[in-house]
Amino acid sequence: MAQGGKLAILLSILVGVFMLTSLDGRPQRSTMVISAVNNTAWKGTMDSLFKDVAAEVSSYADVAKRIIDLAVFGAAQNRSYRRLADFTDTIGNRVSGSLNLEMAIKYMYKAMMQDGLDVHLEPVKVPHWVRGKESAQMILPRVKNLEILGLGSSVGTPLEGIEAEVLIVQSFEELKRRASEVSGKIVVFNQPFVSYGETVAYRAYSASEASKFGAIATLIRSITPFSINSPHTGWQDYQDGVKRIPAACITIEDAELMWRIAQRGQRVTVRLTMGARTFPDADSFNTVAEIKGWQHPEQVVLLSGHLDSWDVGQGAMDDGGGAMISWEALSLIKDLGLRPRRTMRTVLWTGEEAGGVGAQQYFNRHKVNVSNIDMVMESDMGTFRPVALQFTGSVAAQKVMEEVVKLLAPLNTTKLEMHGEGTDISPWMQAGVPGASLHVADSRYFWFHHTEADTMTVQDPQDMDLCSALWAVVAFVVADLEDMLPRGPNSSRLV
Repeated sequence: MAQGGKLAILLSILVGVFMLTSLDGRPQRSTMVISAVNNTAWKGTMDSLFKDVAAEVSSYADVAKRIIDLAVFGAAQNRSYRRLADFTDTIGNRVSGSLNLEMAIKYMYKAMMQDGLDVHLEPVKVPHWVRGKESAQMILPRVKNLEILGLGSSVGTPLEGIEAEVLIVQSFEELKRRASEVSGKIVVFNQPFVSYGETVAYRAYSASEASKFGAIATLIRSITPFSINSPHTGWQDYQDGVKRIPAACITIEDAELMWRIAQRGQRVTVRLTMGARTFPDADSFNTVAEIKGWQHPEQVVLLSGHLDSWDVGQGAMDDGGGAMISWEALSLIKDLGLRPRRTMRTVLWTGEEAGGVGAQQYFNRHKVNVSNIDMVMESDMGTFRPVALQFTGSVAAQKVMEEVVKLLAPLNTTKLEMHGEGTDISPWMQAGVPGASLHVADSRYFWFHHTEADTMTVQDPQDMDLCSALWAVVAFVVADLEDMLPRGPNSSRLV
Protein backbone atom coordinates (compact mmCIF):
# COMPACT_ATOMS: atom_id res chain seq x y z
CA MET A 1 0.00 0.00 0.00
CA ALA A 2 1.33 3.47 -0.91
CA GLN A 3 2.42 5.74 1.89
CA GLY A 4 -0.33 8.23 1.03
CA GLY A 5 -2.88 5.47 1.53
CA LYS A 6 -1.41 4.62 4.90
CA LEU A 7 -1.51 8.24 5.93
CA ALA A 8 -5.11 8.48 4.84
CA ILE A 9 -5.96 5.55 7.11
CA LEU A 10 -4.04 7.16 9.93
CA LEU A 11 -5.89 10.41 9.38
CA SER A 12 -9.25 8.67 9.48
CA ILE A 13 -8.30 7.09 12.81
CA LEU A 14 -7.30 10.42 14.29
CA VAL A 15 -10.41 12.14 12.99
CA GLY A 16 -12.46 9.32 14.46
CA VAL A 17 -10.90 9.97 17.84
CA PHE A 18 -11.44 13.68 17.90
CA MET A 19 -14.42 14.36 15.69
CA LEU A 20 -17.11 11.77 16.39
CA THR A 21 -20.51 13.42 16.22
CA SER A 22 -23.29 12.85 18.73
CA LEU A 23 -26.98 12.65 17.85
CA ASP A 24 -27.45 16.38 18.49
CA GLY A 25 -24.73 17.20 15.95
CA ARG A 26 -22.02 18.36 18.33
CA PRO A 27 -18.46 16.95 18.21
CA GLN A 28 -17.58 14.66 21.11
CA ARG A 29 -14.80 12.30 22.11
CA SER A 30 -15.41 8.59 22.13
CA THR A 31 -13.93 6.52 24.96
CA MET A 32 -14.46 3.39 22.92
CA VAL A 33 -12.51 4.64 19.92
CA ILE A 34 -9.79 6.16 22.09
CA SER A 35 -9.44 2.81 23.80
CA ALA A 36 -9.19 1.13 20.41
CA VAL A 37 -6.44 3.49 19.33
CA ASN A 38 -4.65 2.87 22.60
CA ASN A 39 -4.81 -0.83 21.84
CA THR A 40 -1.32 -2.26 21.28
CA ALA A 41 -2.14 -3.45 17.74
CA TRP A 42 -3.44 -0.05 16.67
CA LYS A 43 -0.49 1.69 18.30
CA GLY A 44 1.90 -0.60 16.50
CA THR A 45 0.22 0.17 13.17
CA MET A 46 0.48 3.90 13.72
CA ASP A 47 4.08 3.68 14.86
CA SER A 48 4.88 1.76 11.68
CA LEU A 49 3.17 4.37 9.54
CA PHE A 50 5.08 7.18 11.21
CA LYS A 51 8.35 5.31 10.73
CA ASP A 52 7.60 4.92 7.00
CA VAL A 53 7.02 8.66 6.71
CA ALA A 54 10.15 9.51 8.67
CA ALA A 55 12.29 7.12 6.63
CA GLU A 56 11.16 8.50 3.28
CA VAL A 57 11.59 12.14 4.30
CA SER A 58 14.95 11.55 5.97
CA SER A 59 16.25 10.09 2.71
CA TYR A 60 16.27 13.67 1.39
CA ALA A 61 18.88 14.83 3.92
CA ASP A 62 21.69 14.92 1.35
CA VAL A 63 19.57 16.76 -1.20
CA ALA A 64 18.47 19.28 1.42
CA LYS A 65 22.09 19.90 2.39
CA ARG A 66 23.04 20.47 -1.26
CA ILE A 67 20.27 23.04 -1.63
CA ILE A 68 21.27 24.80 1.59
CA ASP A 69 24.97 24.79 0.71
CA LEU A 70 24.30 26.30 -2.73
CA ALA A 71 22.02 29.02 -1.34
CA VAL A 72 23.99 29.96 1.75
CA PHE A 73 27.64 29.23 0.92
CA GLY A 74 27.85 28.45 -2.80
CA ALA A 75 27.46 30.19 -6.14
CA ALA A 76 23.93 31.38 -5.29
CA GLN A 77 25.05 33.19 -2.12
CA ASN A 78 23.47 36.69 -1.97
CA ARG A 79 21.70 36.09 -5.29
CA SER A 80 18.16 36.69 -4.06
CA TYR A 81 19.34 39.95 -2.43
CA ARG A 82 21.05 41.09 -5.65
CA ARG A 83 17.98 40.22 -7.68
CA LEU A 84 15.76 42.18 -5.30
CA ALA A 85 18.08 45.19 -5.34
CA ASP A 86 18.26 45.21 -9.14
CA PHE A 87 14.49 44.88 -9.37
CA THR A 88 13.48 47.52 -6.82
CA ASP A 89 16.22 49.98 -7.79
CA THR A 90 15.09 49.71 -11.42
CA ILE A 91 11.31 49.74 -10.96
CA GLY A 92 10.62 51.36 -7.61
CA ASN A 93 7.26 50.97 -5.90
CA ARG A 94 4.42 49.19 -7.70
CA VAL A 95 0.92 50.16 -6.65
CA SER A 96 -2.06 48.32 -8.15
CA GLY A 97 -3.08 49.71 -11.54
CA SER A 98 0.10 51.73 -12.04
CA LEU A 99 2.54 51.83 -14.95
CA ASN A 100 5.28 50.82 -12.49
CA LEU A 101 3.45 47.59 -11.68
CA GLU A 102 3.14 46.71 -15.36
CA MET A 103 6.85 47.46 -15.82
CA ALA A 104 7.58 45.19 -12.85
CA ILE A 105 5.60 42.33 -14.36
CA LYS A 106 7.44 42.67 -17.68
CA TYR A 107 10.77 42.83 -15.82
CA MET A 108 10.07 39.62 -13.87
CA TYR A 109 8.68 37.79 -16.88
CA LYS A 110 11.86 38.52 -18.85
CA ALA A 111 14.18 37.75 -15.92
CA MET A 112 12.61 34.38 -15.14
CA MET A 113 12.55 33.45 -18.83
CA GLN A 114 16.30 34.21 -19.00
CA ASP A 115 16.70 31.99 -15.92
CA GLY A 116 15.46 29.06 -18.01
CA LEU A 117 12.10 28.63 -16.30
CA ASP A 118 8.74 27.91 -17.91
CA VAL A 119 7.01 31.31 -17.55
CA HIS A 120 3.63 32.71 -18.52
CA LEU A 121 1.28 35.53 -17.56
CA GLU A 122 -2.36 35.15 -16.51
CA PRO A 123 -4.62 38.21 -16.95
CA VAL A 124 -6.50 39.77 -14.03
CA LYS A 125 -8.36 43.01 -13.30
CA VAL A 126 -7.06 45.13 -10.42
CA PRO A 127 -8.21 48.32 -8.66
CA HIS A 128 -6.67 51.58 -9.90
CA TRP A 129 -6.44 54.18 -7.15
CA VAL A 130 -4.17 57.23 -7.47
CA ARG A 131 -3.02 59.22 -4.44
CA GLY A 132 -2.60 62.64 -5.99
CA LYS A 133 -1.20 65.60 -4.06
CA GLU A 134 -2.01 65.65 -0.37
CA SER A 135 -1.17 67.73 2.68
CA ALA A 136 -2.39 68.41 6.19
CA GLN A 137 -1.67 71.22 8.60
CA MET A 138 -2.73 71.91 12.15
CA ILE A 139 -3.95 75.55 12.22
CA LEU A 140 -4.95 75.87 15.87
CA PRO A 141 -3.75 76.15 18.58
CA ARG A 142 -0.53 76.62 16.58
CA VAL A 143 0.62 76.04 13.03
CA LYS A 144 2.29 72.68 12.37
CA ASN A 145 2.63 70.60 9.24
CA LEU A 146 1.32 67.03 9.65
CA GLU A 147 2.87 64.10 7.79
CA ILE A 148 0.08 62.10 6.13
CA LEU A 149 -0.49 59.22 3.71
CA GLY A 150 -3.93 58.87 2.19
CA LEU A 151 -5.45 55.40 2.42
CA GLY A 152 -6.15 53.22 -0.60
CA SER A 153 -9.66 53.67 -2.07
CA SER A 154 -10.12 56.97 -0.19
CA VAL A 155 -12.02 59.75 -1.89
CA GLY A 156 -10.34 63.13 -2.15
CA THR A 157 -11.30 66.45 -0.64
CA PRO A 158 -12.71 69.36 -2.64
CA LEU A 159 -9.96 71.20 -4.57
CA GLU A 160 -9.83 73.92 -1.93
CA GLY A 161 -9.45 71.31 0.81
CA ILE A 162 -11.23 70.99 4.15
CA GLU A 163 -10.65 73.09 7.24
CA ALA A 164 -12.48 72.04 10.39
CA GLU A 165 -12.28 71.48 14.10
CA VAL A 166 -10.90 68.13 15.16
CA LEU A 167 -12.42 65.56 17.53
CA ILE A 168 -9.79 63.16 18.90
CA VAL A 169 -10.92 59.73 20.13
CA GLN A 170 -9.04 56.62 21.19
CA SER A 171 -11.49 53.90 20.17
CA PHE A 172 -14.67 53.14 18.26
CA GLU A 173 -16.43 52.96 21.63
CA GLU A 174 -15.37 56.50 22.48
CA LEU A 175 -16.56 57.65 19.05
CA LYS A 176 -20.01 56.25 19.80
CA ARG A 177 -20.10 57.82 23.27
CA ARG A 178 -19.26 61.20 21.77
CA ALA A 179 -21.47 60.83 18.68
CA SER A 180 -23.23 64.13 19.38
CA GLU A 181 -19.89 65.97 19.00
CA VAL A 182 -18.91 64.50 15.62
CA SER A 183 -21.00 66.35 13.03
CA GLY A 184 -18.96 68.67 10.78
CA LYS A 185 -15.64 67.70 12.34
CA ILE A 186 -12.52 65.86 11.25
CA VAL A 187 -12.27 62.82 13.51
CA VAL A 188 -8.74 61.86 14.59
CA PHE A 189 -8.32 58.30 15.88
CA ASN A 190 -5.48 57.99 18.42
CA GLN A 191 -5.99 54.29 19.13
CA PRO A 192 -3.14 52.45 20.91
CA PHE A 193 -1.34 49.69 18.99
CA VAL A 194 -2.24 46.27 20.40
CA SER A 195 -1.32 44.03 17.47
CA TYR A 196 -1.55 44.50 13.75
CA GLY A 197 -4.39 41.99 13.42
CA GLU A 198 -6.50 43.80 16.01
CA THR A 199 -5.54 47.43 15.46
CA VAL A 200 -5.76 47.41 11.64
CA ALA A 201 -9.56 47.60 11.97
CA TYR A 202 -9.13 51.33 12.63
CA ARG A 203 -7.41 51.82 9.30
CA ALA A 204 -10.00 49.74 7.50
CA TYR A 205 -13.25 51.03 8.99
CA SER A 206 -12.71 54.43 10.65
CA ALA A 207 -13.94 56.51 7.70
CA SER A 208 -17.34 54.83 7.54
CA GLU A 209 -17.74 54.64 11.32
CA ALA A 210 -17.05 58.37 11.70
CA SER A 211 -19.16 59.26 8.67
CA LYS A 212 -22.21 57.63 10.25
CA PHE A 213 -22.20 60.43 12.85
CA GLY A 214 -21.54 63.27 10.39
CA ALA A 215 -17.74 63.51 10.25
CA ILE A 216 -16.32 65.16 7.14
CA ALA A 217 -12.92 63.38 7.16
CA THR A 218 -10.82 61.03 9.28
CA LEU A 219 -7.15 61.02 10.24
CA ILE A 220 -6.00 57.72 11.73
CA ARG A 221 -2.94 57.03 13.84
CA SER A 222 -0.68 54.78 11.76
CA ILE A 223 -0.91 51.07 12.50
CA THR A 224 2.56 50.51 13.90
CA PRO A 225 4.22 50.01 17.29
CA PHE A 226 7.11 52.33 16.45
CA SER A 227 7.53 55.58 14.58
CA ILE A 228 10.13 58.14 13.61
CA ASN A 229 7.40 60.56 12.52
CA SER A 230 6.52 58.14 9.73
CA PRO A 231 2.96 57.71 8.40
CA HIS A 232 1.85 54.28 7.12
CA THR A 233 -0.62 53.76 4.30
CA GLY A 234 -2.84 50.76 3.47
CA TRP A 235 -6.23 49.82 2.06
CA GLN A 236 -9.47 50.99 3.67
CA ASP A 237 -13.05 49.85 3.10
CA TYR A 238 -16.17 51.96 2.73
CA GLN A 239 -19.45 50.51 3.96
CA ASP A 240 -22.35 50.41 1.52
CA GLY A 241 -24.93 53.10 2.13
CA VAL A 242 -22.57 55.31 4.17
CA LYS A 243 -21.30 58.63 2.80
CA ARG A 244 -17.68 58.34 1.70
CA ILE A 245 -15.31 60.79 3.36
CA PRO A 246 -11.54 61.30 2.96
CA ALA A 247 -9.30 59.06 5.07
CA ALA A 248 -5.57 59.30 5.71
CA CYS A 249 -3.06 58.05 8.25
CA ILE A 250 -0.95 60.40 10.37
CA THR A 251 2.05 59.65 12.55
CA ILE A 252 1.92 58.38 16.11
CA GLU A 253 3.65 61.57 17.18
CA ASP A 254 1.04 63.88 15.64
CA ALA A 255 -1.90 61.80 16.85
CA GLU A 256 -0.57 61.91 20.41
CA LEU A 257 0.22 65.62 20.12
CA MET A 258 -3.33 66.52 19.15
CA TRP A 259 -4.73 64.22 21.83
CA ARG A 260 -2.62 65.89 24.53
CA ILE A 261 -3.69 69.35 23.38
CA ALA A 262 -7.36 68.31 23.42
CA GLN A 263 -6.97 66.87 26.93
CA ARG A 264 -5.99 70.37 28.09
CA GLY A 265 -9.31 71.65 26.78
CA GLN A 266 -7.84 73.48 23.80
CA ARG A 267 -9.51 73.53 20.40
CA VAL A 268 -7.63 71.83 17.54
CA THR A 269 -8.25 72.80 13.91
CA VAL A 270 -6.78 71.08 10.84
CA ARG A 271 -6.68 71.92 7.14
CA LEU A 272 -6.67 68.80 4.90
CA THR A 273 -6.19 68.54 1.14
CA MET A 274 -6.26 65.20 -0.73
CA GLY A 275 -6.29 64.72 -4.49
CA ALA A 276 -7.09 60.99 -4.36
CA ARG A 277 -9.06 59.49 -7.26
CA THR A 278 -10.31 56.02 -8.21
CA PHE A 279 -10.30 54.99 -11.88
CA PRO A 280 -11.90 51.95 -13.56
CA ASP A 281 -10.21 48.63 -12.81
CA ALA A 282 -7.01 48.13 -14.79
CA ASP A 283 -5.70 45.18 -16.76
CA SER A 284 -2.83 43.37 -15.09
CA PHE A 285 -1.31 39.89 -14.68
CA ASN A 286 -0.26 37.24 -12.21
CA THR A 287 3.24 36.07 -13.16
CA VAL A 288 3.71 32.30 -13.16
CA ALA A 289 6.97 30.33 -13.43
CA GLU A 290 7.44 26.61 -12.90
CA ILE A 291 9.52 23.48 -13.10
CA LYS A 292 7.33 20.71 -14.47
CA GLY A 293 7.12 17.51 -12.46
CA TRP A 294 8.56 14.42 -14.13
CA GLN A 295 5.92 11.97 -12.91
CA HIS A 296 2.83 14.00 -11.95
CA PRO A 297 3.11 17.35 -13.77
CA GLU A 298 -0.58 18.04 -13.10
CA GLN A 299 0.03 17.99 -9.33
CA VAL A 300 1.47 21.22 -7.95
CA VAL A 301 3.32 22.66 -4.99
CA LEU A 302 2.71 26.40 -5.25
CA LEU A 303 5.16 28.98 -3.85
CA SER A 304 4.28 32.65 -3.81
CA GLY A 305 4.78 36.28 -2.88
CA HIS A 306 3.09 39.38 -4.24
CA LEU A 307 4.64 41.69 -6.82
CA ASP A 308 2.55 44.79 -6.21
CA SER A 309 3.36 47.17 -3.36
CA TRP A 310 2.20 50.50 -2.03
CA ASP A 311 3.21 53.71 -3.80
CA VAL A 312 5.80 54.64 -1.17
CA GLY A 313 9.30 53.32 -0.55
CA GLN A 314 10.56 50.51 -2.80
CA GLY A 315 8.32 47.65 -1.73
CA ALA A 316 11.50 45.71 -0.94
CA MET A 317 10.27 44.14 2.30
CA ASP A 318 6.57 44.04 1.40
CA ASP A 319 6.72 41.95 -0.62
CA GLY A 320 9.70 42.09 -2.92
CA GLY A 321 11.61 39.71 -0.68
CA GLY A 322 8.82 37.14 -0.68
CA ALA A 323 8.57 37.31 -4.46
CA MET A 324 12.33 36.91 -4.89
CA ILE A 325 12.76 33.89 -2.62
CA SER A 326 9.85 32.22 -4.41
CA TRP A 327 11.73 32.71 -7.69
CA GLU A 328 15.05 31.79 -6.07
CA ALA A 329 13.64 28.47 -4.83
CA LEU A 330 13.07 27.38 -8.43
CA SER A 331 16.51 28.65 -9.47
CA LEU A 332 18.22 26.60 -6.77
CA ILE A 333 16.44 23.43 -7.84
CA LYS A 334 17.22 24.09 -11.52
CA ASP A 335 20.88 24.89 -10.81
CA LEU A 336 21.32 21.57 -9.00
CA GLY A 337 19.79 19.67 -11.91
CA LEU A 338 16.94 18.42 -9.74
CA ARG A 339 13.45 17.74 -11.00
CA PRO A 340 10.63 16.81 -8.60
CA ARG A 341 7.84 14.31 -9.18
CA ARG A 342 5.30 17.12 -9.09
CA THR A 343 5.39 20.58 -10.54
CA MET A 344 6.92 23.37 -8.48
CA ARG A 345 5.09 26.55 -9.44
CA THR A 346 5.92 30.08 -8.35
CA VAL A 347 3.12 32.65 -8.62
CA LEU A 348 3.90 36.34 -8.16
CA TRP A 349 0.50 37.75 -7.29
CA THR A 350 -0.79 41.14 -8.29
CA GLY A 351 -3.32 43.26 -6.42
CA GLU A 352 -2.58 41.80 -2.98
CA GLU A 353 -2.48 45.19 -1.30
CA ALA A 354 -5.88 45.97 -2.77
CA GLY A 355 -7.40 42.93 -1.05
CA GLY A 356 -5.83 39.90 -2.74
CA VAL A 357 -7.81 40.43 -5.92
CA GLY A 358 -5.27 38.82 -8.26
CA ALA A 359 -4.99 35.71 -6.11
CA GLN A 360 -8.77 35.39 -5.83
CA GLN A 361 -9.11 35.52 -9.61
CA TYR A 362 -6.37 32.88 -9.94
CA PHE A 363 -8.26 30.67 -7.49
CA ASN A 364 -11.53 31.15 -9.36
CA ARG A 365 -9.84 30.15 -12.60
CA HIS A 366 -8.01 27.10 -11.23
CA LYS A 367 -10.21 25.81 -8.39
CA VAL A 368 -11.54 23.06 -10.65
CA ASN A 369 -8.10 21.48 -10.11
CA VAL A 370 -8.10 21.90 -6.33
CA SER A 371 -7.51 18.18 -5.77
CA ASN A 372 -4.20 18.46 -7.66
CA ILE A 373 -2.80 21.28 -5.55
CA ASP A 374 -0.53 19.50 -3.09
CA MET A 375 0.42 22.48 -0.94
CA VAL A 376 0.33 26.28 -1.18
CA MET A 377 3.08 28.47 0.30
CA GLU A 378 3.24 32.23 0.82
CA SER A 379 5.95 34.57 2.11
CA ASP A 380 4.51 38.00 2.99
CA MET A 381 5.89 38.93 6.41
CA GLY A 382 9.37 39.91 5.32
CA THR A 383 12.50 37.89 4.64
CA PHE A 384 14.32 38.44 7.91
CA ARG A 385 16.05 35.52 9.65
CA PRO A 386 13.73 32.47 9.45
CA VAL A 387 12.64 30.95 12.77
CA ALA A 388 9.94 28.41 11.81
CA LEU A 389 7.60 27.10 9.15
CA GLN A 390 3.92 27.73 9.83
CA PHE A 391 1.51 25.08 8.57
CA THR A 392 -2.19 24.42 8.25
CA GLY A 393 -3.31 20.92 7.31
CA SER A 394 -4.58 17.58 8.53
CA VAL A 395 -3.06 15.75 11.47
CA ALA A 396 -1.44 13.26 9.12
CA ALA A 397 -0.06 16.05 6.94
CA GLN A 398 1.37 17.66 10.07
CA LYS A 399 3.23 14.44 10.79
CA VAL A 400 4.81 14.59 7.34
CA MET A 401 5.75 18.25 7.72
CA GLU A 402 7.27 17.64 11.15
CA GLU A 403 9.69 15.31 9.41
CA VAL A 404 10.31 17.73 6.53
CA VAL A 405 11.39 20.58 8.82
CA LYS A 406 13.97 18.29 10.42
CA LEU A 407 15.85 18.59 7.13
CA LEU A 408 16.35 22.27 7.95
CA ALA A 409 18.72 21.50 10.83
CA PRO A 410 21.67 23.15 9.02
CA LEU A 411 19.61 26.37 9.09
CA ASN A 412 18.73 25.97 12.80
CA THR A 413 15.08 26.23 11.77
CA THR A 414 13.40 22.94 12.59
CA LYS A 415 10.27 24.23 14.28
CA LEU A 416 6.82 23.59 12.78
CA GLU A 417 4.16 25.99 14.02
CA MET A 418 0.42 25.84 13.53
CA HIS A 419 -1.60 28.17 11.32
CA GLY A 420 -0.02 28.77 7.96
CA GLU A 421 -1.40 32.05 6.67
CA GLY A 422 -1.44 34.51 3.81
CA THR A 423 -4.00 36.69 2.06
CA ASP A 424 -3.21 35.20 -1.33
CA ILE A 425 -3.26 31.51 -0.37
CA SER A 426 -6.23 31.68 2.00
CA PRO A 427 -8.82 30.67 -0.67
CA TRP A 428 -6.90 27.43 -1.26
CA MET A 429 -6.57 26.67 2.45
CA GLN A 430 -10.27 27.33 2.94
CA ALA A 431 -10.86 24.74 0.22
CA GLY A 432 -8.84 22.19 2.22
CA VAL A 433 -5.42 22.50 0.59
CA PRO A 434 -2.50 22.31 3.05
CA GLY A 435 -0.84 25.70 3.42
CA ALA A 436 2.52 26.94 4.68
CA SER A 437 3.95 30.36 5.46
CA LEU A 438 7.34 31.63 6.47
CA HIS A 439 7.79 32.77 10.08
CA VAL A 440 10.73 35.13 10.34
CA ALA A 441 12.20 37.31 13.09
CA ASP A 442 9.69 39.98 12.18
CA SER A 443 9.69 42.22 15.26
CA ARG A 444 10.67 45.19 13.05
CA TYR A 445 8.32 44.38 10.19
CA PHE A 446 5.58 46.83 11.14
CA TRP A 447 8.12 49.60 11.70
CA PHE A 448 8.61 49.82 7.93
CA HIS A 449 5.31 48.37 6.69
CA HIS A 450 3.59 50.53 4.03
CA THR A 451 5.97 53.47 4.52
CA GLU A 452 8.65 55.37 2.64
CA ALA A 453 11.15 53.35 4.72
CA ASP A 454 10.34 50.03 2.99
CA THR A 455 13.59 50.04 1.01
CA MET A 456 16.56 47.77 0.34
CA THR A 457 18.19 49.12 3.50
CA VAL A 458 15.77 46.94 5.49
CA GLN A 459 16.99 43.78 3.73
CA ASP A 460 19.91 41.56 4.78
CA PRO A 461 21.52 39.31 2.13
CA GLN A 462 22.35 36.48 4.53
CA ASP A 463 18.82 36.41 5.92
CA MET A 464 17.47 36.22 2.38
CA ASP A 465 19.80 33.29 1.62
CA LEU A 466 18.46 31.43 4.65
CA CYS A 467 14.85 32.12 3.64
CA SER A 468 15.54 31.01 0.06
CA ALA A 469 17.12 27.76 1.24
CA LEU A 470 14.24 26.96 3.58
CA TRP A 471 11.68 27.76 0.90
CA ALA A 472 13.44 25.58 -1.69
CA VAL A 473 13.98 22.57 0.59
CA VAL A 474 10.39 22.47 1.84
CA ALA A 475 8.86 22.95 -1.61
CA PHE A 476 11.11 20.42 -3.35
CA VAL A 477 10.77 17.65 -0.77
CA VAL A 478 6.97 17.94 -0.61
CA ALA A 479 6.81 18.01 -4.42
CA ASP A 480 9.03 14.93 -4.70
CA LEU A 481 7.52 12.65 -2.05
CA GLU A 482 5.90 9.47 -3.32
CA ASP A 483 2.43 10.72 -2.35
CA MET A 484 0.68 14.05 -1.94
CA LEU A 485 0.06 15.40 1.53
CA PRO A 486 -3.09 13.81 2.98
CA ARG A 487 -6.14 16.04 3.16
CA GLY A 488 -8.56 16.29 6.03
CA PRO A 489 -9.93 18.61 8.71
CA ASN A 490 -7.51 21.32 9.82
CA SER A 491 -5.51 20.38 12.88
CA SER A 492 -6.57 23.55 14.67
CA ARG A 493 -10.13 22.25 14.64
CA LEU A 494 -9.29 18.81 15.96
CA VAL A 495 -8.19 19.49 19.51
